[in-house]
Amino acid sequence: MFTKIKRRLPWWTKIVAKLVLSRSPLSYSDWQKLALFRHGYMHDPGYALGVFDTHVTRSGIRENFHGKTILEIGPGDSIATTIISRSHDARAILVDIGPFATEDTLPYLALCELLGKQGLKPPEISSAHTLEDILLACDGEYLTEGLTSWKQVSSNSVDFIFSQAVLEHIPKEEFLPTMRECRRVMKPGSIASHTVDLRDHLGEALNNLRFSDGIWESNLFKSSGFYTNRIRYTEMLRMFESAGFLIEKIEVQRWDRLPTPREKLASPFREMSEDELRINVFDVCLRVPDLEEK
Repeated sequence: MFTKIKRRLPWWTKIVAKLVLSRSPLSYSDWQKLALFRHGYMHDPGYALGVFDTHVTRSGIRENFHGKTILEIGPGDSIATTIISRSHDARAILVDIGPFATEDTLPYLALCELLGKQGLKPPEISSAHTLEDILLACDGEYLTEGLTSWKQVSSNSVDFIFSQAVLEHIPKEEFLPTMRECRRVMKPGSIASHTVDLRDHLGEALNNLRFSDGIWESNLFKSSGFYTNRIRYTEMLRMFESAGFLIEKIEVQRWDRLPTPREKLASPFREMSEDELRINVFDVCLRVPDLEEK
């Protein structure tokens, strides 16, 4: 019921509601139950498996997972990737800004059942009672201190990184440092795959571009559950390259026309080209140069 009501609300009412609700004494798990604040859909076993399969297929690394280390940025409400990776004889590191993953073991057991039906050998977690039990069974790591967490990941230790509609949520001032950390921990020749959603997370338009930087980047807005960094497509590609990545593959989706009138946008977005503003989602594969390419 709450989800249906939320979809019908105008974008500006969602801002007002989240500004108020995010300052209530309720915990994140309480908001999860009401579907008012949720970090993605990775708690759904089918969705989590679909996301994983999409990224590894796009990156061309589906074969030979044995002994590999996979890192997911922003796993949100689930540590599903640790179970999926272990089923492929790999291990996973999850990096997030907080401990949002559900501690209910039922979704993880359902995921194991689904993996088993696909002919894979999931880890034995039937006796697990906590996330720590599951992580131990999967040889996984769950790091929840944002940019600080990357210090716990060794340089040149990761074979594959992926994220699903997460990069747009990294604070603007932390974006390039985070990309440089990704580059640092990845092995030469390794691949990263990211899906980036440039739509506002209010009404799936460009309403987030209506505000000046002073308002949008204020602590009030950044801590209220609707923040996106507003880094547009071309600038984000430049930042990937600045961090030391080679752009391997890009797939771009566009609106047929601007969903929010240009005159309603704040500067500098108002001055951007229409082609730039019409890009709403893109998928990108980034490669770390091989040693001989340096």
